[in-house]
Amino acid sequence: MAVSMHQISLPVFIRHLNGLAGCMRKAQALYGEKKYDETTLLNYRFYPDMFNFARQVQAATDHARTCTALLAGVEAPKYEDNEKGLADLIARVEKTIAWLNTIKPEQVDGSEGKAVTLKMRDRELSFKGLELLLNRSLPNFFFHCTTAYDILRHNGVEIGKRDFMGAS
Repeated sequence: MAVSMHQISLPVFIRHLNGLAGCMRKAQALYGEKKYDETTLLNYRFYPDMFNFARQVQAATDHARTCTALLAGVEAPKYEDNEKGLADLIARVEKTIAWLNTIKPEQVDGSEGKAVTLKMRDRELSFKGLELLLNRSLPNFFFHCTTAYDILRHNGVEIGKRDFMGAS
């Protein structure tokens, strides 16, 4: 049985974005209960040259939206990177999931060999659809989701693998 581009992209993005939102809800509860300042979490980074927590979440949503849009041949919604708290970051993830759910399988299926161009600040990168998904978008998406998860754990949020995986 063949696996489709839709099967290996959107459900994966959606499941792990749901996991990320769930992890952030647990952080929100902890920070509310303990009366911690959420901005310390949003600005937290493991090392000075790394993205902070907020930017990790933003990057994860950006990779999911950009890849999906390129594969489906549609315009990705643009979000300002101006979230001020966990509620804002959760809303960003939920907006991304809602948009991903508007994409129909037939918009993505068959895009394995589709030529796509990823426009970055100072350059453009060309890929075939499958190469974009497997060699760029999914690895980057998981890197940012994992780093966000690790920052939450490091800051005392009681989450585990099931939370990260978006398990119900």
